[in-house]
Parts: sequence; C-alpha cells; structure tokens
Amino acid sequence: MERPMIELKNVSKWYGPVQVLNDCSTTIRKGEVVVVCGPSGSGKSTLIKTINALEPIQQGEIWVNGEPVHDPKTNLPKLRSHVGMVFQHFELFPHLTVTENLTLAQVKVLGRNPEDAKKHGLKYLERVGLMAHKDKYPGQLSGGQQQRVAIARALSMDPIVMLFDEPTSALDPEMVGEVLDVMIGLAQEGMTMMCVTHEMGFARKVSDRVIFMDVGGKILEDCPKEEFFGNPDARQPRTKDFLNKILSH
Repeated sequence: MERPMIELKNVSKWYGPVQVLNDCSTTIRKGEVVVVCGPSGSGKSTLIKTINALEPIQQGEIWVNGEPVHDPKTNLPKLRSHVGMVFQHFELFPHLTVTENLTLAQVKVLGRNPEDAKKHGLKYLERVGLMAHKDKYPGQLSGGQQQRVAIARALSMDPIVMLFDEPTSALDPEMVGEVLDVMIGLAQEGMTMMCVTHEMGFARKVSDRVIFMDVGGKILEDCPKEEFFGNPDARQPRTKDFLNKILSH
C-alpha cells in the first residue's frame, strides 16, 4: 500500500489559551482532492497552513510524502518547495512582472537557471490562459487573473501537492469561475489537492472527500462527498445545520 501524500495525526494547536485545532487526524492519498469547509473561526485555514509548517503545532504529527513536518530536524524550506500554496490574497510581488513573479522562486529556491525557469513558468502561464499578460505587473490584472498567476507560480515549482486557502473568497463573483476552472483542470489531471473553500458547487463537482470543521478546531466529518451531500440525515447535527443553510440558497 503506497504511503499517504499527507497524514495528520492528533494535531492540536493553541494561540495562548485558545485552542484552534483540536486533535485533528486525517489522511490524503496521492491524487485525492479534499475540500475543507465549515464556519468562520473553525480552524480551516490554520489546519491547511500546518501542512507546510507556516503554522507551528504544539501536539501531534504531520507527514507530507513521508517527511515529518513536525520534526525540528526537517528541512522546511526544502519541504515547502514541493508543496504549492495558494492564498486568499495573491501574494504576488507588485514590483515584478508576471514572468518575473513566475521565475523568482524557481531560480532562488530550486536553483534553476533563469532561462529554464522562464520557459517553465511561461508553460504554466499558458496553462492558466494568461500568456498575453506575461509582461504586465500584477496591479494591471484583475483579481481573478492575479489568482491564476499565483496558481501558475505554485505549479512552476513542480509541487507534489497543492494547498488552497480560500482561493476565491477575495474575488468578485464573476471572477470566481475562472479560478475554479483552473482548479478543476488540475484535479482532473490527478494533482493531490487540499482546498479550504466555501464554494460548495466546486466541492460537489471535484472533491473526493469533504472534511467539515467546527468552532474549536475539531474535525466533525471526514467522508466521501457523496455521503456528505447525499445523505445529510446521517451527518452530525452541526453539519446538517451548516448544509441546510448553504444548500438552501
């Protein structure tokens, strides 16, 4: 049996006296697409940021492709270079062109020569449909375009897994679709993905599994999407309540 791509075992985290993750465990296999949802303040974004150690944990173990993220001896920059991360706000460098944004980390972190890095980056810019904008600065692009550049930048690092932290929540509604389309394409190509999102249509269409978290950082549900959406009566009362609220619109 091949080892999981991501494994969390009994992960807990506190900010001072406040517990934000409470004994979270889950396993994500290679090629799986897992959507993490739940109300605001339930620890979803914190959970996803622990996977590449952007958020340190106080208890538990996290493994990415067999590497122990929780082990102080692990080379985190090296680990992070294999884990693509796309944030709510695009985190592009405003003073660099799109092409420069795509190549910088490849050169600095992976040690690629600038010419190869550029070629590689532009391949992914093409992939997200933005080749015409390669010489623009981020400020000249719409929010949806900036987010697609951010996805291309993450992909140009050849990640083994992609983490998305509410990638569409800062976008105008008409731009959400263009970003989700790129993510759907990635899922169909077999990229391992973990995605914190409120886009339930995307979860229904693309995810293999849904993790539902509640306030206090507990995982209440971790089940195939068919069960999550198709059998609300079998869910916990809190989940049922959440589903009723979001699916009735």
